Amino acid sequence: MTIVYPRRQRQLESLVRKLGLPLEAPIKWQLLDLALTHPTVSDSANYEQLEFVGDAVVRLAAAVILWEKYPDCQVGDFAAIRSVLVSDRILAQLAREYGLELYLLVAGSATSDKIGQESRLADAFEAVLGALYLSTNNLDLIRSWLDPHFEQLATEIRLDPARLNYKAALQEWTQAQFKVLPEYRVEEINQPNRNQERFAAEVWLHGKKLGEGRGRSIKAAEQAAAKVAFLAVNNPENT
Repeated sequence: MTIVYPRRQRQLESLVRKLGLPLEAPIKWQLLDLALTHPTVSDSANYEQLEFVGDAVVRLAAAVILWEKYPDCQVGDFAAIRSVLVSDRILAQLAREYGLELYLLVAGSATSDKIGQESRLADAFEAVLGALYLSTNNLDLIRSWLDPHFEQLATEIRLDPARLNYKAALQEWTQAQFKVLPEYRVEEINQPNRNQERFAAEVWLHGKKLGEGRGRSIKAAEQAAAKVAFLAVNNPENT
């Protein structure tokens, strides 16, 4: 099944090659086209339904990989690791690695909305997984290229005491120590290059600044600040 427009078909084929899949694979191209169409382009023909499917698919893929790679892992650890693997932050990161933004059709204000880019990329990534899953009704078109990413990330997460989610880890620490939540203060930075880190964040506790960081989104900046703070409060030299 091919797309009506040859130029779009070539774009989708380029993405498929980046994923390492053969063009002869049983891909439903119309679904893949939908997976890369933002709601601003069409109210009815967009990635929202495929994103719903892909949300379940990415959780299943992560669970299977963890079950195979770490058979002795506790269920609670499985859940903690998977929550990071399927987070918007990680999915958007993977989407960028494959240049998904080059294939995502957007219109209107979304074309210049840098703040919402992470969510759009994560949603589109899930939608692509949904399209590939529905092409075969299994994970055959997904695991060959997604497994290596998740395996590497899972290894990093297991070695990281904060599970690569420093905001959650810092919150657990402050609640355990002081029964309060940390406070984040974020401001937008004027940058000549819009691709640079756009936000600066500080994290405070009891009137003391624990850390600061920058990021392309508010979430990324807060995560960067939380990392600095979490590593500082868990440094034995500071205790």
